[in-house]
Amino acid sequence: MEVLFILLPIALGFVLAAVFVFAWAVRDGQFDDLDTPALRALLDDPRGADDEPRR
Repeated sequence: MEVLFILLPIALGFVLAAVFVFAWAVRDGQFDDLDTPALRALLDDPRGADDEPRR
C-alpha cells in the first residue's frame, strides 16, 4: 500500500508532462497540416540526383 504513495505522484507527473508536451505541440503548429508532408514524397521531382545532365 505504501508503494501507491510513490507511484501515484510519479504517474500524475507523467500525465501532466504528456499534456504539457501535447499542448505545446498544438500551440506550435505541429498538427496544422497533416496531409501535405505525406503527399510531398509522391509529388517530388521524379529525377534523382544521379539523373542530372553531365557535361
